[in-house]
Amino acid sequence: MKVVFLCGGIGKRMHPITEEKTLINFVGKTLLEHQLETLTAAGFREFVLVCSPFNEEKIRSICSRLRYKIEFAVQKEPKGMADAVLSAKHLLDGEILVINPNDYCDVTAYEKIMQASKTNADVMILGYKVASYFPGGYLKTSSDGNLMEIVEKPGEGNEPSDMINVVVHYFKDAKTAVKYFETTKSERDDVYETALSRMMKDGLKIKVLPFSGTWIPLKYPWHIFHLLKYFLDNIQTRISATAKVSTKATIEGKVVIDDNVKIFEGAAIKGPCYIGKNSVIGNNALIWNYTQIGSQSVVGYSTEVKHSWIGDNCWFHTNYIGDSIIADNCSFGAGTITANYRFDEQNVNVKVGDTRIDTGFDKFGAIVGENCKTGINVSLMPGVKVGPKSIVAAGVTLMSDLEPNKIIFVNETSFTIKDNPIKVSAEKKEELMKRLLEKK
Repeated sequence: MKVVFLCGGIGKRMHPITEEKTLINFVGKTLLEHQLETLTAAGFREFVLVCSPFNEEKIRSICSRLRYKIEFAVQKEPKGMADAVLSAKHLLDGEILVINPNDYCDVTAYEKIMQASKTNADVMILGYKVASYFPGGYLKTSSDGNLMEIVEKPGEGNEPSDMINVVVHYFKDAKTAVKYFETTKSERDDVYETALSRMMKDGLKIKVLPFSGTWIPLKYPWHIFHLLKYFLDNIQTRISATAKVSTKATIEGKVVIDDNVKIFEGAAIKGPCYIGKNSVIGNNALIWNYTQIGSQSVVGYSTEVKHSWIGDNCWFHTNYIGDSIIADNCSFGAGTITANYRFDEQNVNVKVGDTRIDTGFDKFGAIVGENCKTGINVSLMPGVKVGPKSIVAAGVTLMSDLEPNKIIFVNETSFTIKDNPIKVSAEKKEELMKRLLEKK
């Protein structure tokens, strides 16, 4: 059975993170590499990667050092899932498993599919029950688990069920699937789902397999935290033989310190954490609570990095970075901090397009795109986004998103004083203290 990875889409909701989702790095490997490892552990051996013209070279480069049987196809334009499968039709025959590799499932999902493939179902779809609205496709099933309807992004309050469509789809015959994808037309971006509906109406047996294991979607930037937690929870402590760690540094918990890392006196790393290759951790730096530092990065003197995903080639000095996502090649001036907690103690919202979305986190800092810089004494407020190749100049308190390729600086200072309407909850502080004391 061939596994077809649909890697050609565009993640518009991930702005200002511009890296392809499957190429985002977690504990030293891209998400794509983690996916291949997981599927191989479940018994799959043949893979077809459908790339875009923009990521094909990078994906081929990554795969060239891996020992998997991989074939490649290119989806020339982002025309949806059906078109992606059709881009690889010359490579498909017999049983196939179509996967959206931007969402991560643990090995039990694929073991379930492998076992169920021995039944007489023509198509099998993995279904996952959710407790709250998720912006995806919803599945309506019969009492015996057969698919009755797929409703794509129905909107909160209009869900036909509590089970969503996880794109782990088994097709017993690839040629039949291709025929339906080729002959289905739709004015909306739902040719794939419409084709499934046609299969169902034509009498093909489409079975929904309920799955309750680990499923982590990557739709918004803050979902990076969920994936990072999963991978860090599953690491084994390792300090590379080529790393140089001062005897006066503190290393606690589950930590991976990769090749050629240098850690100076007084630094403290409290896991789960990952420190990437060739990075430097300076004197009195503190890195803790589910943090990843990418490769070739410098966490300078007296910097604290807490529960954050940091890309490659980033430089910090006397900073506080809390609950933040910082892409590659960023540099923070001394005194730059990311504020991560609202005065009203509510969850932090992030603007996505024209809508503000609840991140689900009451502690959430900034999202900074690649190749950004800040000057000294900059403050990034909770939930702000800094577009790629932008600069936040010295002394700026950034209250709202900054678009790509911009610079913001202070020309003059003015103050407005109003009555304070916010009442601080003692219960909330007690809850946070309890949460802190429970951390290992």
